[in-house]
Order: sequence, then C-alpha cells, then structure tokens
Amino acid sequence: LSSTLARYAAEFLGTLVIVTTASCCIVTGNIAWKALATACIRVALTYATGPVSGGNLNPAVSFAMGLCGALQWNEVVRYWMAQIVASFAAAGCVAAFVPTLAESVVLGPVAPFSACYAMFAEVFYSFLLCFVGLNCIVSKRNNSETDRNEFYGLAMGFVIVAGGFAVSSISGAVFNPAVAISLDLQMGCLGGWSVWYILSEFVGAALASLAYKVVRPDDLMDGEVFENYEPMLLTKCFSEFIGSFFLMLTFGLSTVTSSFAAAFSASSALTCMTYSLGDVS
Repeated sequence: LSSTLARYAAEFLGTLVIVTTASCCIVTGNIAWKALATACIRVALTYATGPVSGGNLNPAVSFAMGLCGALQWNEVVRYWMAQIVASFAAAGCVAAFVPTLAESVVLGPVAPFSACYAMFAEVFYSFLLCFVGLNCIVSKRNNSETDRNEFYGLAMGFVIVAGGFAVSSISGAVFNPAVAISLDLQMGCLGGWSVWYILSEFVGAALASLAYKVVRPDDLMDGEVFENYEPMLLTKCFSEFIGSFFLMLTFGLSTVTSSFAAAFSASSALTCMTYSLGDVS
C-alpha cells in the first residue's frame, strides 16, 4: 500500500476494532468493564496506528485536529469516511458475533438522567479526549519531531478510563461519533440518538481546539522564539484550571453515580492531564 492508503487503512482498522470492542461489551451486558476494555484497546491501537495515521480513530479527534491545522480539511474528510465505514463494518461484526443479543443494544441517556445531562457528559469528556490528543500528539513541544514522547497512547487510554467510569451511568460514555453511529445501526434506527451524540461530541472537539490554542500559543512559533518561549502566568493558570476542573468533575461524578472505580477514574483523569499539561504549568 502507498503511504496515503496506509493512513486510511490504519484509521479504518483501528476504528473498527475499537467500535466492535465497545459494542460487544454493551451487547453482552459487560457494562462494568466496558471503560477498561475500550481503554486498553485504545492504547494498543493508538500506539499501533500513531506512526502511520496519527492514531485519530475517532471523527471528533480528526475534527479537532482539522480546527488546529494539524490535518488538512481534505484529509479530515477522508479520515471521516474511513472511520464511518468502519462503524458500519463494526455493526455487522457485532451482529455476526452475537446475533441473539444484538437487539439489546441501547444508545441514549441512562435513566434516571435526562438527555440534557447525557449530552453535557458527552461534551465534557469528548472535550477531554480531544484536548489530551492535541496536547500529547500534535504539540510541537510535548511531542517534538526530534524527541517523540512515549506516553501519548497511555494518555488517550486514561481519558477513556476517567470518563467511562464517571459517566457510563449517565450517557453510556460513548465519546466517539463512530461508536454512536454503529450503536444506532445495531438498533435499526440510524438518525436517532446518534445525531445528538455526534453533535455533542463535535461541540466538545471544537471547544478543545480553542482551549488548546490558549495553552499552546508556542505551536505558532518557530526558531529561537519557540526555543525561548515561557508560558505566561495567565496561560499557566488556565492550564491549572482545566486540569483541576476535570479531576474534580471526574471524582465528583464517579462518587455521585456510585461508581465502584471512583479512585481509578479520578487518578486516570489526573494522569492524562499531567501528561498533557505538565510542561505548561
């Protein structure tokens, strides 16, 4: 394969496996460990596809990278096509693996929470996923071409752990438009709740790109100016605000929803934010 086709193949295969894993956990009723299973496969596939395609594996992440200029928009659209085709293929895989259980798939707010709470949960943790991806993969300082970091895959996985255990009982912890599309397909009603989930996840991605530009103004610098850059106090304070907010939000939601992994969830939020913003504040 050419390097161009290899990128699209990597996005297709990686998204296919992630969506299939998440869907199978839901279908088989293994909701408790869905977050950890999806996080583990996300880590492995981010490291596997990162050198090839950047390891987006999520249309919202590709959207955030397009907004930040890390991907050209024609490339973003091609990534979306690969990821959406993968979501259709994943729906077929789940139907083939567990045909008797496929009809038990449910996408939507989890009772007793309303749609408003579920969409806010998707916005917040899609923001976190995209923000961590931008800081750990795109940043010239945190992942320079001459000194690549080795934690970008772990950081993405810890976001899934943090958000998964915190809001699974609110929104189902989707955080990925490809997963939403696949679940809607399995329910036989494409265009149902997936539309609202996709909109929420894209809002989170857009907000993440704005926040990234605030904490990483040095990405627009070059040469000696870049080398001598020191974050301003306001930038450091904003960085601390975001990190502290998500640590407290994750712990609070995990506690309120009686998650059995509140400590694991909160520590995962702290870890991914430390990987993302440690060199800022």
